[in-house]
Amino acid sequence: MLVENQVPLQSLNSFGIQAKAHHLVRVAGVADLLALHHAHPAWLRSQPLVLGGGSNLVLTGDVQSLVLKVEILGRRLVADTPSHWVVEAGAGENWHDLVAWTLEQGWPGLENLALIPGTVGASPVQNIGAYGVELQDRFHSLDAVDLHTGQVFTLDAAQCGFGYRDSVFKHVGGNQGQLGLAGRALITHVRLALPKHWVPELGYLELARKAEEAGAAHPPSARQVFDWVCAIRRAKLPDPAVLGNAGSFFKNPTVSPEQCADIIGRDPKVVHYPMPDGSVKLAAGWLIDACGWKGKTVGQAGVYDKQALVLVNRGDAEHPCTGGQVMTLARAIQTSVYERFGLRLDIEPVVV
Repeated sequence: MLVENQVPLQSLNSFGIQAKAHHLVRVAGVADLLALHHAHPAWLRSQPLVLGGGSNLVLTGDVQSLVLKVEILGRRLVADTPSHWVVEAGAGENWHDLVAWTLEQGWPGLENLALIPGTVGASPVQNIGAYGVELQDRFHSLDAVDLHTGQVFTLDAAQCGFGYRDSVFKHVGGNQGQLGLAGRALITHVRLALPKHWVPELGYLELARKAEEAGAAHPPSARQVFDWVCAIRRAKLPDPAVLGNAGSFFKNPTVSPEQCADIIGRDPKVVHYPMPDGSVKLAAGWLIDACGWKGKTVGQAGVYDKQALVLVNRGDAEHPCTGGQVMTLARAIQTSVYERFGLRLDIEPVVV
């Protein structure tokens, strides 16, 4: 275990924001955490920042708390049941690479989640989702380390408390028994249950159009869906390696059918999706675009000109984009959407 000091974080966050970690430890396995717990227990009790791929993060300054850079690797099949293949991956594995690998093995189920940036360990924290599939739909269990005690524990789906872009890892524990693991747990391994009786999920309009264009007499294969998802995402989302960003910056709001009807009455073109529980999900990108924000900038932070849901880094070495500029832009967008639609957009990335 090596403690690094004053570590530049610009290359470790997909937004490309300049900041430093006062102290950083690279975690390649549980042994590193146990050694750190023995040597510096106070650091682990002071809510360290757990950093995976840095794809869902906005840094507003240097990070004074300990940064734990998760680099735990490994992919394997751990169970082969009559109904599922159960796959395990280390928390430091690249998420998209895992999706591609499972399809190469002939194990479908993750194809709708292709090209989501970040690492495997971040996927349960965020309950990542796209094109009609969420992580919780394929989740089996995970292993994590309690940073306060050094104990290793396992959680199933119910214990993770999954919600829309939410989990127990995004909440602080309460005084009345509420389970919250934010700042307390570091995920080391994630297991996914991939269905043997697989059917394609084509509920989203863009995928349905791809299937219609293909004109296939039979349902598409998982690999076809994977290729379609990759093509759709590449057409409208910027590559963080080229243009810094944190992916979708706002959550899609959910409203009652009555609220949706009211908005449709004023804006008939609003993009909306009925949900199984009777609520209606609205496309946050459409709401932002309707308020005229697409392509606009505040300082060196901008709204992507192909997808208003994505904020991007338009800075350079001489005029860098700061986390403060990103958050100023985000708050201005929230105000515009609230004033026009009466809806509050929630920010998706972690703001530090």
